[in-house]
Amino acid sequence: MLVTTTHFINEVRSYKTIFQSIPFYLRCLALLCLIIAIARPQQKFTEENTEGEGIDIMLCFDISGSMMAKDFLPNRLEAAKELAMEFVANRAGDNIGIVIFSAVSFTLCPLTTYHEAVYSQMENIRSGYLENEGTAIGSGIATCVDRLKDSKSKSKIIILLTDGVDYGGTIPPDIAKEMAKLYKIKIYSVGVGSGKELEEEVETPLGRTKKKLTLEFNENLLKELATETGGEYYNAKSKEALQTVYKNIDKLEKSKIKRTTFHRFEEKYFPFVVAAIIFLMLEIILRFTVFRKFP
Repeated sequence: MLVTTTHFINEVRSYKTIFQSIPFYLRCLALLCLIIAIARPQQKFTEENTEGEGIDIMLCFDISGSMMAKDFLPNRLEAAKELAMEFVANRAGDNIGIVIFSAVSFTLCPLTTYHEAVYSQMENIRSGYLENEGTAIGSGIATCVDRLKDSKSKSKIIILLTDGVDYGGTIPPDIAKEMAKLYKIKIYSVGVGSGKELEEEVETPLGRTKKKLTLEFNENLLKELATETGGEYYNAKSKEALQTVYKNIDKLEKSKIKRTTFHRFEEKYFPFVVAAIIFLMLEIILRFTVFRKFP
């Protein structure tokens, strides 16, 4: 008996037969991406509503040219910023803002409990940020007073970070001090400087030469501003004095502070929609070109 068979025919394999399942896999990938997109993946940025007790504090930074003196390393201004950041880190729950001044003053950051914003603004502080050159301590204090005068907080303070050398301002420190007293605002002054001599290289017609330079520092004014408003003075060199200031501020009467926070969502589905379209288009193109079947 003869039986017909095809076993003797060698199997023929080509790239079409090897890869003929690719369109099916592409369609599966497109379907998977669409399912993920329909599920609407989101990135959640969570903020919360919290209540606590705190104090309203304005940080008042001197950014004049004298704050670039190097009796503090790397300079007075950077030392003041470092102290202020340490201060803010220890003041969780307080409302904190920033004022900067040279010959004029400017509110860099209004009062806020969002301390990340305060840190960010402090990092951006540079000498020359305000074009007018000078050291208007009175104007800086007056701007802080303006920010604090309408506050309902039981305790309002100004942290003044400067070398105490005042010139070029429209409001004298004495007037600014009386304004602070009127609104029961205490000034805690931080003396960032010293009266010592430094040798610096200067250009002369005969070339570069070393010259002794006596650095300006008015500690008496800073002590007066602090004492007469009920605050305290300390020199930035003393970490122990800084800790004392923290403790004294903690003793001040606090007010209830409500921190309003928000929930923000960022949609992440769009890349999956794009991927689904790409996979689907590839599947269609391959199915009707390379892997097209004829009747």
